[in-house]
Amino acid sequence: MFSSIRQGLFAALAGFTVLICLCYTGLALVISYVTEDMLVDRLLEREAAAMTTHFRQHGELAAPRDELIRVYRDAASLPPEVRARVADGRERAEISTGSGPHYHLRALDLPGVQRVYLLADARPLLVVSRLFQEVGGFLTAVALGLIALALLLAYWLSRRLVAPLQVLAHEVRNLAPRSAGAFSAAQRRDEIGYLAQKLGATIADLQAALDREHAFTRDVSHELRTPLTVMSNTLSQAASRPLSAQEVQQLQAGAVELGNTINLLFALARAGHIDSEAFDLRGCIEESLLRLLDGDSDEDRLALHLPDRLQVVGNRHLSMLLVNNCVSNALFHGAPGSRLSLSFADGVLAMENTFDPSRPAATQGFQHGQQLLRRIAEAMHWQISFHAAGATYRVEIAPIRAPISP
Repeated sequence: MFSSIRQGLFAALAGFTVLICLCYTGLALVISYVTEDMLVDRLLEREAAAMTTHFRQHGELAAPRDELIRVYRDAASLPPEVRARVADGRERAEISTGSGPHYHLRALDLPGVQRVYLLADARPLLVVSRLFQEVGGFLTAVALGLIALALLLAYWLSRRLVAPLQVLAHEVRNLAPRSAGAFSAAQRRDEIGYLAQKLGATIADLQAALDREHAFTRDVSHELRTPLTVMSNTLSQAASRPLSAQEVQQLQAGAVELGNTINLLFALARAGHIDSEAFDLRGCIEESLLRLLDGDSDEDRLALHLPDRLQVVGNRHLSMLLVNNCVSNALFHGAPGSRLSLSFADGVLAMENTFDPSRPAATQGFQHGQQLLRRIAEAMHWQISFHAAGATYRVEIAPIRAPISP
């Protein structure tokens, strides 16, 4: 496929070149032969004018001044080849006899005299045919040389013009899977450069979409399996005995966790198209706490050490999901009467909660979904870290601070 473009362009350039050469050669031949005919016809015209003038002045028919021209007083004395043309009613004609004479005929009507005929044998004046006989080989060699040169130029042009496309096609064909679509032709300032830029951007977008699809499939398989397994095991026991309050709470926590996880998954699937803006992160935190605590404002259970305004840069929807998931995990997996503390210092938002170390499931619940939270933070170019030590679990989030307006 790649060579056919070059061959097609070469064939077009070569065909155009040969066509131009043939057209100009044919045009040169036509001009040469027409010039010869016009020259002989002009000689006959001048001879006819001179004989007419002499006849009017002297009353007699003068002999032709050019030895190539002869005067015939009647058609019967003309050569047989010429006589046939006169019989057809021709007054001016060009008669070629092949290897013999080459005649030019012109009829002349003089006052009071029967029509006479001027006949010129133009063989001495036929320089075009003689030229081809004498230097035809040289002219043919020159013409063939020029055609060969034109073909070489067409071949060079076809290679030069198609080379950037071939390089681009070679780079596309050898592009490694899941690699960036960076092409050398992207630096060009022509249509090929525009094509390379758009192709690279399209490949990058496609790979990003494939990465998000792969991550979404992996996260669905990994993140939803644990809560679904817990809920399935709990519900399987309901057939033999009533569920305890703790088991009902586990089902409620699993349902909330599933909802949060699904929201995170869909948010990350669209993370390649998020918009960033400056907003107040404290407002997002307070909104999440009000919804999750459901009006419970026990100061022993919640401690806030946040500035009045916490301006950050990111996506408000993703930040709400991030904060809501962290706070939800802390409230559902913490120990009874646990204390949730939220503070901001040195550019880091810290969420710390206490839990019962004797309950491994609680710690495991905190750790579940960390990869999703990391990905949602990376989508906004934030940093997040998780720390479990003793009876506390701590999440640290370093958002991008919005510039302080003067």
